Amino acid sequence: MEKVIKKVTKHKRLSWDEYFLKIVDIVGSRGTCDRGRSGAILVKDKRILATGYVGSPVGIVHCDDVGHEMHTLTEEDGTISRHCLRTAHAELNVIANAARFGVAIDGSTLYCKMLPCYTCAKTIINAGIKRVIAFKDYHKTKQSKIIFKKAGIKLEIINKKIESYQDQ
Repeated sequence: MEKVIKKVTKHKRLSWDEYFLKIVDIVGSRGTCDRGRSGAILVKDKRILATGYVGSPVGIVHCDDVGHEMHTLTEEDGTISRHCLRTAHAELNVIANAARFGVAIDGSTLYCKMLPCYTCAKTIINAGIKRVIAFKDYHKTKQSKIIFKKAGIKLEIINKKIESYQDQ
């Protein structure tokens, strides 16, 4: 009788960061603005505290339904950029969702699709979030990186590719 030896392929488990970033992608699929479809989650002690995605305030029309609310911004150096202001960013929404349900987020980690903008960065600092893991960089994050460093926020960008849009 011949002995059959079965080759066992070992399963490679995702790291916690990989696991949570995959969840960010699913959360972002609920977004209501096609400029990024960003998601964000807050995690503490390997447990999800809250989720958020880019979208209009509750009860207000969405970009996907009526189009973008585009505004043009001219930087001090003369650089012009365009931004949709109809929606709240995923990072603001995840913090708001935690607040709405009384979930303490001090000392938590934020996982997000793109490095947060400057406004979101300031809110992240004030909310007591200690670590930010972004899947991609974003084209307007120079100030965010500076303020995170000053505030002692641990920042990790997984993919250095910069997210951009046709109408920037």
